Amino acid sequence: MTTPPDLTQLSPDQLRHLAATLMTQVEEKEKALRHSEQVNQKLTYEMALLKRHAFGKRSEQLNVLQISLLEEGVDADIAAIETELEELHLTADTPVARKTPKRTPLPPELPRTEIHHDPENDHCRCGCQLRRIGEEISEKLDYTPGVFHVERHIRGKWVCDQCETLTQAPMPTQIIDKGIPTAGLLAQVLIAKYADHLPLYRQEQIFARAGVAIPRSTLAEWVGTCGVRLQPLIDALREVLLNEPVLHADETPVPMLAPGKKKTHRAYLWAYATTPYAGLKAVIYDFSEGRGG
Repeated sequence: MTTPPDLTQLSPDQLRHLAATLMTQVEEKEKALRHSEQVNQKLTYEMALLKRHAFGKRSEQLNVLQISLLEEGVDADIAAIETELEELHLTADTPVARKTPKRTPLPPELPRTEIHHDPENDHCRCGCQLRRIGEEISEKLDYTPGVFHVERHIRGKWVCDQCETLTQAPMPTQIIDKGIPTAGLLAQVLIAKYADHLPLYRQEQIFARAGVAIPRSTLAEWVGTCGVRLQPLIDALREVLLNEPVLHADETPVPMLAPGKKKTHRAYLWAYATTPYAGLKAVIYDFSEGRGG
């Protein structure tokens, strides 16, 4: 058993170093704890759904179509949780186990638009002329109603023969890092699902008729990730709405299956909206497990 150090014998610098080390260890343990809690919530939620499907009363059992819609929501929630876990910057001791499905190549018959990304200056910092030695190409799938087309992002590689410096323009920021959908395609999926009430399985069929097979599970992952990416916008909109002098509010009771319990209890989905006479037309939704303030 290690004997604790005598703090009275340590210099001020040693005490500061010891305090910094302890704070780092505490932060790492807090991150690991948050990771474990997120994973536990996800697994508990999935287990409760599976138990209800398998052992629920006949009146509570779902048909194939209802299960399909529920699975879409589960896949989106799981993708959102995994995205949040990645943003926690976990330590190497607690890596995130994220599935990496094999991506099907985009159909070659789709029309393609080439977008070139080259350095703003064709001279190196040392003053010499840059020479192009190659390029990297990444394809993004875009969609306008009824028609797919592919954006080919071509990033040239330029090298300075004098100082052997490699220069390459950065890839534009994407909503889903290293993913194939453009912002336009993601907007189409979200608007069709939430504004037009078009389930993902129907969108899968529509996209297949347009020439691209996008699995429903992939669409659900896109929806979940977009939910996380849009959260700062939702928070900003909530702050603006709360500054309005008058708001309309409405509640909708929803049954909630709490983890570890065999029955549901009443939860609430609240809607807050500006009045018809307000300059800002906006609505936000807030889920609450009860009516407590």
